[in-house]
Amino acid sequence: MPEHAPSQRPSPSTTRHRHRLLAGCVAVVASLALAACGTANGALRPEPSATAPGTIGPVPSAPSSTPSSAPPSSAPPSSSAAPSGSAPTSAGPSGTPSKPVTAGPATTAPKPATPRPSTPKPPPPSTAPATRPPTAAPAPPAPPAPPASGVSTTVVRSTASGGRTVALTFDDGPGPATGEVLDLLARYGAKATFCQIGRQAAADPAVVKRIRAAGHRLCDHSVTHPQPFASLPHDKAAYEISAARDMIVQAGGPGTEVPWFRAPGGGFTADNQRIAADHGLRPLGWSVDPRDWSRPGVASIVSTVQSQLRPGGVILLHDGGGDRSQTVAALKQLLPWLAAQGYRFDFPAR
Repeated sequence: MPEHAPSQRPSPSTTRHRHRLLAGCVAVVASLALAACGTANGALRPEPSATAPGTIGPVPSAPSSTPSSAPPSSAPPSSSAAPSGSAPTSAGPSGTPSKPVTAGPATTAPKPATPRPSTPKPPPPSTAPATRPPTAAPAPPAPPAPPASGVSTTVVRSTASGGRTVALTFDDGPGPATGEVLDLLARYGAKATFCQIGRQAAADPAVVKRIRAAGHRLCDHSVTHPQPFASLPHDKAAYEISAARDMIVQAGGPGTEVPWFRAPGGGFTADNQRIAADHGLRPLGWSVDPRDWSRPGVASIVSTVQSQLRPGGVILLHDGGGDRSQTVAALKQLLPWLAAQGYRFDFPAR
C-alpha cells in the first residue's frame, strides 16, 4: 500500500453548496439578532444588500484558487452559527463573500438638554491704572483757646490812649540809677513803667514801694534775665515769669499790680507769651529803641528817640544793668522836648 492516500479536493459544486448553507445560517442569525433588539429601542437596521430574486442572500463568489489546508471531507457542512466574535458575511450574486455587516451599538434618541440658569460672569479685571480718590486738604489747626485770665497774648507796642501820647519804660532795675530817674520824672510830671528783675526787686523793696507811691506802673522782666530767653524750655520760662511776678508783688506790698511781662532781649515766643497771659500778664514790647544799654553816647540816645518816635509810641530805656549815667543825661533833654512837642505821658495798652 502507498504510505499516503492521495488528497481528494471537493468539487466546485460541493464548495458552492457549503457557502450557500453558511451564508443562509449567517443571515438567519443576523435577522434574529436585529429582531431581538427591535426598532423600539432605537436600534439601527442594516441596509439589506442587493440580492438576486428568489435568494436569501447574495450568491457567494467562486472559491479562492488557493488550495485549502483543511482535510477532505464528504460530510455536509455544519449548520452552526459562525464562531463568537466573527462578523457575519453575506454572499454576493457572484458567489464572492461581501464585506462583513457590522451591527452598531444600540443608540437612543438624545434627550433634550435641561436649560441651566445662566450665571453672570464677573467683568474682566480692568487694566486701567487704579486711581485714588482725591485727598481732602488737611483742616487748618484750630486756634489756641484764649487764656483763662482773658488777657491777650499779643505783644503790646503802643500806648493805652493813642493819639499824641508816649509811654516811657525802664528795664533791668531796680538799680543805682532808679532813684535819679524817679526824681526827673517827678520834676516834669511824667509817668513811666518799670520792668523789674524779680531778684533785684526782692533785694530793694523800698524802691519798688516808691515807684508805686509815685503813681508809676510795674512790669515783670523775669527772675534772672536769662538770654536768649526765646530758647528756654517751657518749664524754665514758666518759672522765670511766674516767680518774678510773685517777687515784685511781694516787694511792692498789698495791692501791687503787675499788668505786663517783657521778655529779656525781646525774646518772645508763642509759648512764653501764652505763659504770661495765663498769669494775667500782657506781653510788652516797644516801638523806639535807642540802645542806651550799650552806652552809645547821650547825643545818639536823644537823636534816636526823636527820629523814631511817633504818636502812641513806647520808648525803651534802662535804669539798671550797669552804668546808666548816659541814660539819665539823655532823659534830662528828652523830657522837656517831649513836653514841647505836645506829648502826654501814658502807660502801655493792657
